[in-house]
Amino acid sequence: MTFSIHVSGAAGAAVERTLPTLVADLVASGITTGDASLWGPEAEDEASKRLGWVNAVSVSRPLVPEILALREELNARGVDRFVLAGMGGSSLAPEVITQTAGVELTILDSTAPGQVLAALDGGLERTALVVSSKSGSTVETDSQRRAFEAAFRDLGIDPAERIIVVTDPGSPLDESARAAGYRVFNADPTVGGRYSALTAFGLVPAGLAGADIAELLDEAEAISLQVAIDSPDNPALVLGAAIAATAPRRDKMALVTDGTHIVGLPDWIEQLVAESTGKQGTGILPVVLLPVSPELESRPADLQVVRIVDDAREAAHRHPDEILVSGTLGAQFVVWEYATAIAGRLLGINPFDQPDVESAKQAARGLLDARPEPAAPAFTEQGIEVRVTDPALAASGTIAGVLDALWAALPEDGYVAIQAYVNRLELPQLQGLREMVAADSGRPTTFGWGPRFLHSTGQYHKGGPAQGVFLQITERTETDVEIPERPFTFGQLIEAQANGDAAVLAEHGRPVVTLTLVDPQADVLSLYEAAQ
Repeated sequence: MTFSIHVSGAAGAAVERTLPTLVADLVASGITTGDASLWGPEAEDEASKRLGWVNAVSVSRPLVPEILALREELNARGVDRFVLAGMGGSSLAPEVITQTAGVELTILDSTAPGQVLAALDGGLERTALVVSSKSGSTVETDSQRRAFEAAFRDLGIDPAERIIVVTDPGSPLDESARAAGYRVFNADPTVGGRYSALTAFGLVPAGLAGADIAELLDEAEAISLQVAIDSPDNPALVLGAAIAATAPRRDKMALVTDGTHIVGLPDWIEQLVAESTGKQGTGILPVVLLPVSPELESRPADLQVVRIVDDAREAAHRHPDEILVSGTLGAQFVVWEYATAIAGRLLGINPFDQPDVESAKQAARGLLDARPEPAAPAFTEQGIEVRVTDPALAASGTIAGVLDALWAALPEDGYVAIQAYVNRLELPQLQGLREMVAADSGRPTTFGWGPRFLHSTGQYHKGGPAQGVFLQITERTETDVEIPERPFTFGQLIEAQANGDAAVLAEHGRPVVTLTLVDPQADVLSLYEAAQ
């Protein structure tokens, strides 16, 4: 079985109503042949430059022997640890591929100083760094590269022997990396970052780490014909209709892994769908859940459940009114990419741009340039500093009261977004806060590690419907790491990213509460108590 989907309830009705038109309009074959007019005249120019992903399998095949040969060469020199510096689509696909394959790849998609230090301290003498960025201008990735270059030189290691670059041909990074003597893999420039799982961005780090990337491409190829045909049996047409065409529309999409062999797929889907659809005041908000999460018990009317299972047909009788999908990882990548593009057509938006992602970056750059003193907290309780964008939120003078006030600001169709700008290696337990907040607020709740989510759900938060309330969690830490040839440190960078995003959200009228853990390990318990 390559891929299987079963729909029922509201999703089934949406498919029954919408599928004939999708088939008649030749949407599947149009995507495959690169018909940029499918998303309307305003999107046509962008779409004409962003449909290369439909040919990713054939374009990427020649990369496989090159990647495997480089892995053997590095292994022969004692290099068997691989770190990936990349954000958004450059890191999420390799993370899923390697976790599912059970091979080790250190993902560095954070500017938290503690995480950067952990990546640097993991055994540089046997480490190679993969730098993945379409342009090379991404501040996180550029900063991480600079830190590793300096660390390699400090050990007497030539960075050219240990740094591999994945970027678009002719990009500033392509030119500077080749000038520095780095090994460069060029990706297809007609593929956007979030659709790049089966390009060099997904394959180079995963293949170097030891994943079977040839098999991954075989899995993707096995479904390629099926998703290209204008047929009611096309699983991508079915999935696209199911997630985007319910009436009334369920614009929150719960993603639950339940017995599948694939590890971490919802995080990749979250970025693909949220960044592709969250714009012009509409979109689909993915919400990554556990099989026991509160939302599955309360079932809000605007929540559509997508359950990733081992066998969709077999699981159908246990999970009515859900979308059930199963299949190989390569097939999942292809079907979800097609389905997201189809959902964009149904929503009337351009699924290939990200107009609101840049705003938070600009705000962070402005704060790094100006370096203002941090705003005084509204109050401090049990070592946790509380800041709010609306003074009314802090009227109670307690964290529990602030959270209650934030939930009270939720519209009927609202959601809560928790955004944790912390070292997740030291505070993984923070993710458990999502379950408490979902139960306490009674609404779908997302959780994002900052600044990683800025390259995924960050687009939806600003460009999607004005439904969200936002809980930022930041940390005070004595750990910091210099960024060579930059006038700011990693600690200053992540602080500017958090503050900049809060400012942009506030400009969009979104309520934001920021809780700063002065003593992170000790203060997490206090935060849990307040959330309960």
